[in-house]
Amino acid sequence: MSLDKEHSDNFFDESNDKLDVEIGSSVVVEDEKAFAEQRELKRGLQQRHIQMIALAGTIGTGLFLSSGRALAAAGPVGAVLGYLLTGILVSGVVLSIAELAALVPLTGSYVRYAACFFDPALSFAIGWNHVYAACVAIPAEITAAAVLISFWTTSVSNGVWITVMGFLIIGTNLFFIRVYGELEFGFSMLKIMLVVGSIIMGLCIDLGGVPGQPRLGFQYWRNPGPFVQYLGIEGSLGQFLGFWTTFSNAAYAYSGVETIAAAAAETKNPRRNIPKAAKRIFARVLLFYVLSIFIVTLIVPSNNSLLLKSTGNASQSPFVIAANLAGIRVIPHIINAIVLTSAWSSGNSTMLGASRTLYGLAREGHAPKIFLRTNRFGIPYISVGFVSIFMSLGYMTLQDSASEVFSWLQDLVSVAALIAWMVICIVYLRFYYGCKRQGIDRSELPWAAPFQPFAAWMALLGFGLILLTGGYAVFINGKWDVETFFSHYFNIPLIFLLYFGYKFTKKTKIVSLDEMPIRYYIDIANQNPEPEEIPAKGWRKLNILWS
Repeated sequence: MSLDKEHSDNFFDESNDKLDVEIGSSVVVEDEKAFAEQRELKRGLQQRHIQMIALAGTIGTGLFLSSGRALAAAGPVGAVLGYLLTGILVSGVVLSIAELAALVPLTGSYVRYAACFFDPALSFAIGWNHVYAACVAIPAEITAAAVLISFWTTSVSNGVWITVMGFLIIGTNLFFIRVYGELEFGFSMLKIMLVVGSIIMGLCIDLGGVPGQPRLGFQYWRNPGPFVQYLGIEGSLGQFLGFWTTFSNAAYAYSGVETIAAAAAETKNPRRNIPKAAKRIFARVLLFYVLSIFIVTLIVPSNNSLLLKSTGNASQSPFVIAANLAGIRVIPHIINAIVLTSAWSSGNSTMLGASRTLYGLAREGHAPKIFLRTNRFGIPYISVGFVSIFMSLGYMTLQDSASEVFSWLQDLVSVAALIAWMVICIVYLRFYYGCKRQGIDRSELPWAAPFQPFAAWMALLGFGLILLTGGYAVFINGKWDVETFFSHYFNIPLIFLLYFGYKFTKKTKIVSLDEMPIRYYIDIANQNPEPEEIPAKGWRKLNILWS
């Protein structure tokens, strides 16, 4: 489908003109306000914001606190392999979503793309699934923040800290999008400093740089050994099951990486900046996740009893355990303080993604139109308010151990992330084969991701296998646990219920490869070029090189 110059000039106007697009035997009315959010939402996220959000925006309690569980379950080699393989699969997801976002910079990203390139029913299902996941993840993060604060003081109820953190996240998301970008930039810098500092500290401990401490080298890889006999199962089977368990921990640590495309309509020059962030994702995965886990395996033995203690504060961090073993006493306070900002940062990222997804659902007619309302700062405040209501789930942790509830919520978020990543790959593959069917060369796209479609296929099959086998432990004789089974498998029937429920109610049809509006979006991109990139100078050049 082609787009003439007049359509191109008026495409960003808030008019009510309609464009009829044939899809199968039905006619889908594509509103010319499809990109109207680019006027309603303010483009306040610059290249450095997107780069930092992609680099460290999702680094949070999953890496700093929960990585110890992976080491205890799988041993040093199993933990490193688990995080490395998950990072490779996640890179395939990021490359897929970035290629779509470069062509169609819509708020809500893959939720909107599902309607264009697969089925409106899938858009409805994955959109509400994403909102559900956020409604679980944000209380988990503010609960984690409350427990982190209790590391210093136990005289104040966690309910007070849950309230304070909730209002901070709401306030951040109701101001200019640039305020969010600057906060995330600052938080990401702190997290990067913590990761780099922890790696340097770990190397010093491992190489004998701490006075009075011997050189460790690979001692803990030899004793207690490279793998763990998980659940007491002897032999290679027990070691393999321990390794397989790390994928759930790694999925939680990586969850949210697709956020780089969630606010595409609020990103300046998205066709240039989103691909830039995506192209560097694998190197960053290796540096900040895999290298961190590798250093941890060198300085903390997998049989350390503290790894299995779920305190929820800095004493649970394997870096803190290593520092205490080496006699470095100030480290727990530093790590606890920065991990606290990480919990706030992760909550901010989740709120941004969920509110923009809800806005996108309303754009597609899958949610009430009230969620389209924006304030004078260009923020969809009704969407932010709706997601904020579910922060009250955090108060449920006051009745039990907050750390236990956090662990349970972590599993729910991990499974929701796996499903989201699989849907991104499915939608991308439909788009990819749609280009082939319509004779569209990928060189015509604003950006063509490398390693496709192999990266998308690899991620889809890998995450599908992990999703189906993630709760395998409950099927072992004598290991049945209702809570574990529910947290690992509840999301599977939920997504099918949402999909088929909407499909049968609205009688939607799968968009055929021949009738996808790919040429339409290519014409829009060509006739609305982004401004030339200004050559960087001075400090700005250093900043871009860093990012």
